[in-house]
Formats: sequence, C-alpha cells, structure tokens
Amino acid sequence: MAGTSKSEGRTGLLNGLAAYGMWGLVPLFWPLLKPAGATEILAHRMVWSLAFVAVALLVVRRWAWAGELLRQPRRLGLVVIAAAVITVNWGVYIWAVNSGHVVEASLGYFINPLVTIAMGVLILKERLRPAQWAAVGIGFSAVLVLTIGFGRPPWISLTLAFSFAIYGLVKKKVNLGGVESLAAETAIQFLPALGYLLWLSAHGGLSFATEGVGHAALLASTGLVTALPLVCFGAAAIRVPLSTLGLLQYLAPVFQFLLGVLYFGEAMPPERWAGFALVWLALVLLTGDALRTSRRAARTLGPAITESRAAAPGATGAVGAVGATGGVREAGSVASGVSGTPDGAVVAAASGVPGAPAPEAGVSPLAKP
Repeated sequence: MAGTSKSEGRTGLLNGLAAYGMWGLVPLFWPLLKPAGATEILAHRMVWSLAFVAVALLVVRRWAWAGELLRQPRRLGLVVIAAAVITVNWGVYIWAVNSGHVVEASLGYFINPLVTIAMGVLILKERLRPAQWAAVGIGFSAVLVLTIGFGRPPWISLTLAFSFAIYGLVKKKVNLGGVESLAAETAIQFLPALGYLLWLSAHGGLSFATEGVGHAALLASTGLVTALPLVCFGAAAIRVPLSTLGLLQYLAPVFQFLLGVLYFGEAMPPERWAGFALVWLALVLLTGDALRTSRRAARTLGPAITESRAAAPGATGAVGAVGATGGVREAGSVASGVSGTPDGAVVAAASGVPGAPAPEAGVSPLAKP
C-alpha cells in the first residue's frame, strides 16, 4: 500500500509539473500563430476547445451533467458569466504575449492570489489574518511602484488578475468538473466565435485558409493546448496535497517571467524589479501563512476525523461535518486564494475547500490563460 501511495504521489507530482510547465511555456506558442491577430486566435481557441472536449466527453460518455445544468437557470447564468470573464482573460493574455508584454502578463498571475483574497474580504466578507493583511498591503504598494515603473497603471496585469479572480469566484458557485466546465463555457462561446470567423472569412481576413496547412493545424491545436494542461492538472489534483499544488502554481508565472526577460528580451528597469520584488515578498508571506494554517488545521482535525470514522465505520458524512468547521473553512479560503493558474485554472480542492466538487470529480480547475 505504501508503495502504491508513493507511486501515486510521484504520478501526481509529474502531472502537476507538466500542467504548470505547459501553462508557463505557453507564451512560446501564441507567436507561432501569427499573422493571425489576437481576436482570430481567440475565436479559434473557443471553437477548437469545444471540439476537443466534446470528443473527450463522447469517449468517456459523461453527458448527464449537461441535462442537469440546463434545468438550473441560475447555474447556467453563472456559466455564461464565467464564459464571458474567461473570454476577456484569454483575449488579453494572447494579445499581451503577441504584443511584447509577456512580463506584464506574468505579473497578472503573480498578483492573482492577492486579488482573490481581497475579493474574499470585499464580496464574501471573509476575515483575514495579520499576515494576509500584510501581503495584500504589500501587493497594493507593488502596484503603485509598478505604475511608476511602467509609466502607467499595469492594466494588462490588473485585467488578467481581476478577470481570473472573478472567474474563480463564479466557478466556485457553479461547481462543475474541469472537462465539463470547459465544455459548458466553450459551448457558450462557440457560436459567437464561429460567427466571427465566418465574418472574417467573408471579408478576406481569415488567415486559417490562406497561410498553409501547417498554420491551419497550429490554429486547430489551440484546443489541445487549452485542454491538455487541464487533464494533467486534474490527474495531479487528486493525487497530491493542496499545499503542493499551491506551491507548484507559481511555476507558471515564473516561467513566463523568465521567458519575457531572457527569451523575448523585454526591458526590466530598476522600478520594475522593485515592484516585482514587493509582489514576491507578498507571495512569500501569503504562502507561508497558508502552509502554517494548513498544518495547524491538519493537527487539530486529524484526531477528530479518526475518532468519527472509528465511531461510525464506513460513514462518509463525518469528514463533511468536520469540513464545515471554521478551521477548515478558513484554510480552504486561503488555499483557493493561492491556487491560481494562468489562462484560467484555479484549484478548488475536494479535501475541505468550501464549495469544492465531490471527491469523484477530483478538483475543479477553472480554465487557463
């Protein structure tokens, strides 16, 4: 059993590294799609993502959720909002990368956890611990410093961070699995995206039909580029602890930042280094606080869960009952604030995070940059 558990852990870690690695290296992919503009690339991404996930769902024969969703107007409305917000996120990200703003785009995913926590206070009325308040305050100072460094507010970073945070908040309410969620959102995006591509074709502006088979294949592969990291992420989320995923998530913006500076050669004057340093300091505080809280909750709740299981063998309600306590709720809130991924995947763990999907759904990733 220990060997199996170790093997599962290794598999989960490798899948997590693969997911966040792909999200981190995606800035290398979008420039390959030129001369297609950002809007055409975005439309292709929506169309081909739906095609890819539809085939995946046909293979596994998982369609029952669709009927349930259609019978729940409120959830369906939230999916529409999620689709609209992630459209903004995807579009700004693609434009930013292809316009030479990779570093600023990476900053959006560095500050996303801070924005998520701030929204938790403002919208969900959550209470913050001192370390979290300090992290949010330092993050706000970083934005002011970066505004001086860029000569303007870092609007790309703020748009990506806020759109992704809103997306995470909405996804928490919808509570759909990763592939199902992507299918529902791209189904809503499909007709407008297809309509735009047809309009572009009618006006002679569609690069898909004019730049050769290789270019068309690359545009079609946007569906695979969107869905494959989510598959790896889902495999990781059910095998490794949430705290591990919370640390792995920083790989994506780190890779993007390094690509922006070292590969694309974007400028980093001293003011920008100062702003990024403040952001990184805030994230160190936030992550350290989240890990301490997680360990404390585990120590406090571990014996209680063991006793509950011993008292009622086979019962599954004990963990759920314990999960409703303030300790786990607070830890879950922190975790969801720390677990963002570019282009749209946020961790909502089945292990104690409020609003998370049932264990069989594993983790509900959002979608990616």
